[in-house]
This record gives sequence, structure tokens and C-alpha cells, in this order.
Amino acid sequence: MVLVGRRLSAEELAAVLADPETVDTLLYGDLDDEAAEMPEPELDLDKSWHGIHYLLTGTAWHIGEGAGAAILGGDVIGQDGGYGPARLLDPATVHAIATALDALNVETLRARFDPNAMATAGIYPDIWANGTEEFDNYLAPNFTKLRRFYQTAAVHRQAVLLAIT
Repeated sequence: MVLVGRRLSAEELAAVLADPETVDTLLYGDLDDEAAEMPEPELDLDKSWHGIHYLLTGTAWHIGEGAGAAILGGDVIGQDGGYGPARLLDPATVHAIATALDALNVETLRARFDPNAMATAGIYPDIWANGTEEFDNYLAPNFTKLRRFYQTAAVHRQAVLLAIT
């Protein structure tokens, strides 16, 4: 299970709201056309998404306000892609998330990183035994990507689509 995200222009947001089936095309391309290339996700957190969510919220599945909504927040939209439907975050929510993420840094998350607590909480994937190596080489760089993704979306007043695939 990996988390991917895409920033939506105003036109793309209108298309998604008018026809939720557009979500799949925006996230995965035209699956009916074998020659079509799959769009490159603008955000790909790989399997780090659950670990980052835990570091942002202190929980496995609770969705909070601000940064707590960065991974699992948003309104369900479109069809279930196997690990649940995509989620849509409107521009105002994206701005709130970006602002909250800007208030955090890698050192803040490092202080919250507890491999034993993450293993006990069942945080996916089960790789936390390596401790700081997993934080430094996996969670920290992906957190930085997440912050940059939301900052860019907020600056451009864009909505965001997120999906676990």
C-alpha cells in the first residue's frame, strides 16, 4: 500500500466535483487505453504514509485538524480502488494543512519517533526495528516531500486528491 497525491487546478477540481469518475483518470490515467501512459503522481510517499501519519497525530488512524489531516484527511470521492476510495481536500483545507506542516520540522518528528510504540500500534509497514535508520532514510525525506507538496498546492490555491493504492 502506497500513498499518492495529485494537486488539482480549479478546472480539474470542477471536473471531479461534477463527475467523481474523473478521479481515476486524474490519478491513474486512462486505464482503458493500453497505449496511454500512467500519470506520474506529484506525491508518492511509498509505504511511509502510515509512519508519517503516526508522527503527525500520535495515533494509527485518528484524523485530526491541520497536519493531522495531511495523510488520511479529506472527503471520500470516487470508486474504491482496493484500499478505499480517493479523498479530496479543498483549497482551504490544503492551506490549513500546509500552514500546520510549516510549523513542524524533521527534528520535531524525530522527537516523536518511537519505534517500539509504532510497532505496538501496528504502524504499516512493520519495519521500525531499525530505529533511527528508518527515520533518517525513509520517514524524514518523505515528510519533506509531503511538506513541499502541500506548500506548492497552498501557494497555487489548489485542491488535493489523495489515494492509497
